[in-house]
Amino acid sequence: MYLNTKQLFKNSLSFLLFLCSATAFFGQIKKDTIALSEITLKGSPIKNVLQNAASSVSVITAADINKSDGIILTPVLNKIPGVTMQQGALNTNRITIRGIGARSQYGTNKIKAYFDGIPLSSGEGETTIDDIDLASVEKLEIIKGPNSTSFGSGLGGVIQLFSKETPLLESFGKSTVTFGSFGLLQQRLSAGYSDAKINLFASYTDLETNGFRANSSYKRKTFNLHGKQQISSKGNLSFLGIFTRLKAFIPSSINDNDLRNNPEKAAATWAAAQGFESYDKLLLGLKYDHQFSEKWLLQTTVFSNFKDAYEPRPFDILDDKTSAVGFRSHVNYKDKIFSLPFEMSFGTELLIEIYEYSLFKNLYQSQPGQGSIQGDEFSAIKQNRQYGNYYLQMEIWISEKLHLETGMAFNVTKYSLEDVFKNSAGGQKVPFTFGNIWSPRVGLSYKVSNGKNIFMLVSKGFSVPSVAETLTPEGQINTDLKPEIGWNYELGFKGNWLTNKLYTEVTFYTAQIKNLLVARRTANDQFVGINAGSSSHTGLELLVNYKLLELTSLQITPYFSAAVNDFKFKEFLDGDADYSGNQLTGVPEKQFNFGVDLNIKNGFSVNTSFRTMGKIPLNDSNTKYSERYSLLDIKTTYVFSILKILKTELNAGINNALDTKYAANILPNAIGFGTAAPRYFYPGNPVNLYGGFSVAYLF
Repeated sequence: MYLNTKQLFKNSLSFLLFLCSATAFFGQIKKDTIALSEITLKGSPIKNVLQNAASSVSVITAADINKSDGIILTPVLNKIPGVTMQQGALNTNRITIRGIGARSQYGTNKIKAYFDGIPLSSGEGETTIDDIDLASVEKLEIIKGPNSTSFGSGLGGVIQLFSKETPLLESFGKSTVTFGSFGLLQQRLSAGYSDAKINLFASYTDLETNGFRANSSYKRKTFNLHGKQQISSKGNLSFLGIFTRLKAFIPSSINDNDLRNNPEKAAATWAAAQGFESYDKLLLGLKYDHQFSEKWLLQTTVFSNFKDAYEPRPFDILDDKTSAVGFRSHVNYKDKIFSLPFEMSFGTELLIEIYEYSLFKNLYQSQPGQGSIQGDEFSAIKQNRQYGNYYLQMEIWISEKLHLETGMAFNVTKYSLEDVFKNSAGGQKVPFTFGNIWSPRVGLSYKVSNGKNIFMLVSKGFSVPSVAETLTPEGQINTDLKPEIGWNYELGFKGNWLTNKLYTEVTFYTAQIKNLLVARRTANDQFVGINAGSSSHTGLELLVNYKLLELTSLQITPYFSAAVNDFKFKEFLDGDADYSGNQLTGVPEKQFNFGVDLNIKNGFSVNTSFRTMGKIPLNDSNTKYSERYSLLDIKTTYVFSILKILKTELNAGINNALDTKYAANILPNAIGFGTAAPRYFYPGNPVNLYGGFSVAYLF
């Protein structure tokens, strides 16, 4: 049952107003002195400020993350024009950028992700960032489209996360608690130390919730450790370690009738099997930076990750293990050529990954009410995945106003598969490769006047099929599959106005994709991949940030973002069906976000966000769409100090304040088997409250 919305909303607003009135008389505002356009981008091998970059890059800071409940990135990413994160549960989401990856069935692919330069994407391109503790993240940079030659496979773009560091010459210990609706409880301990040569940050987080729906409880424990040591005047050594232990039950998708009348319900088979996923995951990385001279710079990272997972599903039980090692390095050279300043970077990223899984029968139907019961093993597969990406980038200042960016990348990706269960001679043990792929890029940025730049670029990108997509129903690799290839064209403007109070970005782009990889459903919750044609991704993105009022005692900053898309199948033949000209499945045609950030004196703030998601085609034939919806989120925060050494924060918020009924995630091309209706929808949470506090001791 939904909560009494009017009463809950009234109580929530009363609480927020009380907190405002009780604290508004304290102190003065700490102003943000760095304009968005002046932020230096850390992710590219060649560093540049956002204003001068010849591409569309979005930046999310820790302050932006703190304007949400801090549990998951969904409300934060959905503010970025061109980026959509659909969230069916804390562990069930899909991120798409400019429509790329929208037809993925159960997760995020065709988008690369990194944490401090360490890949969060698997060797086959699957990306998971929802289990990252957001308190350990200082900043995100999102490159939209295939606009970077240094990151390999990923037509949609790249999401880069950067770890939080302890402020220089500070030390602290901090305790944080967040609680909320549906049994939400997050407890965190963090600490940091910094001196002239050492920087350490560590955090431990315990997150749990019962979930809004049946069979949706979630528990996650995360430990993060990040350190940096200056070992000489020219060299720094960094370490990153993240351990995650998760158990999350899966309610799965439901049909249209249940979405409207019983959204708390779990899919019948998943509820009966009490399906869940659980895993232990470890990510390790060691990075060394060395500045040989003013002209030469070396940055090298070695990394490894391990995952041990277990997932009972109605149709089987999956027991799988993943282990990977990799290497990423680049060398930069800076000088002048024909009196023109230039910087060049050449580097590589290599990864070797071993994935092993076993499938067991699920005997949950033999003993009703007991949940999943592991039966006999019927399949065991070992997969080897490896890729090599080699790149060369160069940037030249042709004049004081004209900036040229060029690059070329070369990639080779290989898979091999061995049927361990049958141990048959017919098993594919020889690596299969998708061939050599070259990806060029060229971009220009021109400074029209102070604080105003136009840019244009042309780039090529690709995405290789995942191993699951390459497998035939017989469990063999489909050697006829080809990687998706796309050419991307962009024209954009970045500008500051009114003495830097108003910042605007406008980007027009079109990406043309061929060898379109689509999922053909073969059974309930099962599918195979096929190349089925081509698609066109054309759109307009707009971002506006305005410091409406900036006084000593009051700041008001409204913001607006929008994405208007025209994503279509150019040519799409699936068997006898011709979907050419139809809208691309799984992505909204329009997306808008409006919000206001209000700061009243020292430490008190109110953040509001109103997001609108357009209707989404649910199937390739465009015969059914999800409904358009809007969400209102409000958060208030008060930060103050006790005795100058205890920094304290109180916060309270309300998500989905209007209690909108909506589908937060959709399952593209769901099929109803027998008399069952198709299960397209993952319901979003109804109105829900949260609050919390933190106390930090400053040494």
